[in-house]
This record gives sequence, structure tokens and C-alpha cells, in this order.
Amino acid sequence: MTNPWYRDGRLRFALGVEDTFIPQTAPGQRALDEYSLMQHDSMWQLDLDLCREAGASMIRWGIPWYRVNPAPGQWDWSWLDRVIDWFDENEVALIADLVHYGTPLWLDREFAAGDYPQRVAEYAAAVADRYRGRIPHYTPVNEPLLNVIYSGEAGHWPPYLTGDDGFVTVLRGISRGIVQTQGAISDVDPSADFVHVEASFRFAGDLFAHAETHEHLRERAFIVQDLVTGRVDDRHPLVPYLLRHGFTESDLEWARDNRAEPDVIGVNYYPQHSTELFEAGVVLGGGPGDLRPRHNAGVEGLKDVLTSFATRYGKPVFLTETGYTGTVQERIAWLSDSVTAVHELRDEGVDVVGYTWWCITDMVEWTYRYGSGAPMDYRLRMGLWSLEEDGDGILQRVHTPVADAFQSHARARVI
Repeated sequence: MTNPWYRDGRLRFALGVEDTFIPQTAPGQRALDEYSLMQHDSMWQLDLDLCREAGASMIRWGIPWYRVNPAPGQWDWSWLDRVIDWFDENEVALIADLVHYGTPLWLDREFAAGDYPQRVAEYAAAVADRYRGRIPHYTPVNEPLLNVIYSGEAGHWPPYLTGDDGFVTVLRGISRGIVQTQGAISDVDPSADFVHVEASFRFAGDLFAHAETHEHLRERAFIVQDLVTGRVDDRHPLVPYLLRHGFTESDLEWARDNRAEPDVIGVNYYPQHSTELFEAGVVLGGGPGDLRPRHNAGVEGLKDVLTSFATRYGKPVFLTETGYTGTVQERIAWLSDSVTAVHELRDEGVDVVGYTWWCITDMVEWTYRYGSGAPMDYRLRMGLWSLEEDGDGILQRVHTPVADAFQSHARARVI
């Protein structure tokens, strides 16, 4: 039998299209649909063509659940069919994000809904059935821990829960949903494989003064993947916390008995955001607005998170997102440094199978949801192509030298 793609020794270069979908609104909030804000819903073919032009052999691209499943049991495949046709016609592999933070408008309580795991599995099965053999790689949920934090602990996103009890409630739903999603896809399309994608959370600064908090957060960084792979046994350090805040013994038993092993672990790392800084004498109150400052740990942080996930789970790892918000020169510098770091890890024996720049174009910052300005007022300069609005309101894709740099790396070394 031929080895699977992640065992052939090659390093894949991938690009991503920003695909956050939070269609629900509340007073003072706007819907957050990056495909609409970036005009990708009308310019998707151009964006995918640019990914191919830049030398990507894989593309991380998300299906807008709330659009294809507008009501329970109802499906609208008209737009998605054309996108999947593009992947069939071009030699670029799709890694499909099924959930990138949001749920359909009709799902009351979103990730806290008692039937969320069944609903998301139903959606996944419908996608896998329609495109059987045509979507090779699935990500059940992008950055599930960040999703849990924003939706369950900080109250930023639906269902707007807060605190430890909210965290655990959303954690239960999302982790079960991953397991049931993967099972549903495998039943329909056994040829598909799975790239689980998690955000990376690192900590620096005065860790001794905040030892208990640091230890909790360090373990929490892996809790979703630990749950879905059946690693939360009686010895797991977070079991007392889970039981205090809403998990039951039957929940833990279910997690041990129902597993979703990924083929590849995806790790997202941004040097400007992924490392939180503990400061001496500063104790945060734990509210939604309490955020520690960020520390740019550069390639040291990148190597740390990839090595940590590879060691903990014994799986190939894929850098499924990295990028830099800044000037063209700053982006090129981080691209060069991060690609070099990945090659060094591979030379040292760490099984890194892919590198992804996020994203192909500039994107709209999530703070758009709480603001009142036009989308380009919230533009993040992080793309290979910049978004520039013309006199007709069209967001033109303007080539930058970052695209040339990415292409050079993607084509320079393929083993």
C-alpha cells in the first residue's frame, strides 16, 4: 500500500483563505463573515488562482456552514459546488475547515446547545456524502480552544458564556462535536483523512510568581486534543477543574470511550500573538477584558510549539497558520525565518509535514464586529496580495513581493 501523503518525506507549502464566520449579531455588534468582508464570496476563483500561482500545493479553505445549511435539514450547495469543481480541476489539495468559529443562525445556544454535536455531525456527513472522494482532508474545527475561550469564557462570541463554568460547557460541546464529526465523515468517506488544527498558547515572563495559573493554562493549551484523543484519564491534572465546573464522571467516561485520532496535528503560531507575558505584581481579575500583554518569541516560540505537539501526541505536525502583520519587509523577514526554522526542525528529526502562510490576502480584523467603520478601516496587512479598494468599492488584489518570496521558498526545496 502506498504511504499516505504525510509519510512521504515531503514538506508541503500551503496557503490559507481567512474564513471566520460569526453570523449572529447582538446590540453593538455586526456579523463577522470574512468571505463577504474580503469579497472572497464573489472573487473566490481569483483568490484560489493566486494561491496556485504562488506555488501552494495545499489550501486551507473553510465551508460557510451557516450558508450551506440555512435551516435544519435544508441544504444549498450551489456556490460550494463551483468551488469544489475548482479543486477538482486544479492540482491543489483542499484542507476543508468545517467550522471556523461560527454556527448557523438557527442553532439556538450555538456550541452550548445540547444537540450541537449531533447537528455538526449531520452537517459533516452531508458534506462528505455530496463530495465523497473529492475533499481529501478535513479539519473538524479550527482552533477549538480559542473558540472555547471566546465563546465560553470571555463572552465575546455566541453563546456569550463567561467564566470557568461557561468554558467547560462550551468545551464539552466542541470536543464531542469533533469526535462525532470525524466519525460521521469516516462512515461516509473512508478515504478522507483529518488534520486537527489548534491555536498555540505559550507563556513567558515572571512564571514563578504566577506558578499555579501558569501550570493551569499550560495544561489547558492541550485540553481539547487530550479530550478528543482519549487522554483525559484519572491522572490528568485538569480532571478536578473539569469536575468542579460542570463535567460529570459520565462525560469523562464518554471522552475516554469515544475518540477521534487525527492523522496530522495542525499548529497555528503567530510570533506577535502566541506568547502571553506574565508580569510581576500584576494579577488579572479574570474578566473578558483582562488580557496579558504579548511577547514576540520569534522562531524560538515556533520551534517550541511544533516540538511540543509532536512530542505529546506522536503525530506528524503541520504549521497550519503563521504570518506577520506589518510591512512587506517585515513579512518577508518572518517568512524567511519561519521557513528556515521548519527546515531546521525537520533536520533535527521533528516530523513537520507542512508550512502554511495565513493568509493569501490581507484580512479584516475581528474588531470590525464591534466597530462602525468600513471593512478596510480594519485591514490587517498580512497577505501575499494586498487588498486595495478602488473607486467602485471593489477590493483589488495587488501583488506584493511577499508573494514572490513565498513562491521561492515553496519551489526551492520539496524534500
